[in-house]
Amino acid sequence: MKDKLNRIKEEAINEIFRVKSIEELEQIRVRFLGKKGELTLILREMGKLSPEERPIIGQLANDTRNEIERELSSKKEKINSQLENKKFNKEKIDITMPGKKIKLGHRHPLIQTIEELENLFIDMGFTVVDGPEIETVENNFDALNSPEDHPSRDLTDTFYITDKILLRSQTSPVQIRTMKKTKPPIRIVSAGRTFRFDDVDDTHSPMFHQLEGLVVDEGITITNLMDTIDVFIKELFGNDMKTRFRPHYFPFTEPSAEVDVSCFQCKGKGCDACGGTGWSMELLGCGMVHPKVLENCGIDSEKYSGFAFGLGVDRIAMVKYGIDNIRLLFDNDMRFLEQF
Repeated sequence: MKDKLNRIKEEAINEIFRVKSIEELEQIRVRFLGKKGELTLILREMGKLSPEERPIIGQLANDTRNEIERELSSKKEKINSQLENKKFNKEKIDITMPGKKIKLGHRHPLIQTIEELENLFIDMGFTVVDGPEIETVENNFDALNSPEDHPSRDLTDTFYITDKILLRSQTSPVQIRTMKKTKPPIRIVSAGRTFRFDDVDDTHSPMFHQLEGLVVDEGITITNLMDTIDVFIKELFGNDMKTRFRPHYFPFTEPSAEVDVSCFQCKGKGCDACGGTGWSMELLGCGMVHPKVLENCGIDSEKYSGFAFGLGVDRIAMVKYGIDNIRLLFDNDMRFLEQF
């Protein structure tokens, strides 16, 4: 038995010396010192020894166990030390190398434009409200006094989800929702994405952004509308800008108008950019809220009146930043967006 113990010790130490991983080291520990290990099996045979041999073999077995455990512990520390050094060398930082540049993002030009418009109207006393992009036909068309045969209701012009649910074609449903749950006075603006079938070109997209405003109160007249639009245009583009109102038709306002602004190049003097007229493109639509729209929302049209207006945020952004193609706003090309 003494020879067996010496053999176990020598074999264990030799194998521990050759080990290169913690996993292999654990396998050796189990093999020699585990419950079914070689040393344990030797100790179970101690009962066969004579009373004189037992203390001698017992001491030798303890010494063997202690020496194997010391070797295991020493080897484990050595392997861990090697692993730490390897990890350190892999993760160490060369302080002489230049640091990595962190790219900071910024607001998209459309978001910048929306926030600028909202802040402008907030300063004028308006409240910003929001609404869902998936709307009901009731809020998107019916409550807005849109005729059953209006072209915008056609499947070729609007994205329908069901017969009664659609992707909103304007932000006007937010006005309807507000008038249904809020009593006058009302003074709100709402901006967001809208959707219509449209061929993509330099100035058109099936998904675009609108901002619409609504004022409802006692004694509201078209003079209030024209003054609000005039102040808005001057605040946005400068005091030298002029506005021109042209009669138009919208089913939800009466009377209605489209608003032109003076040429951004010549400021109304006439140039090649505006064809010598002094006027730029039509910028927004507006009008006095149709009495039927007020009544559809439970507001007494004999007591209250109001005005509404709507403009394309994309168009404002294109004019403001000199962008000549609406696709650039949605392509997510960082070379373009980093300019703003």
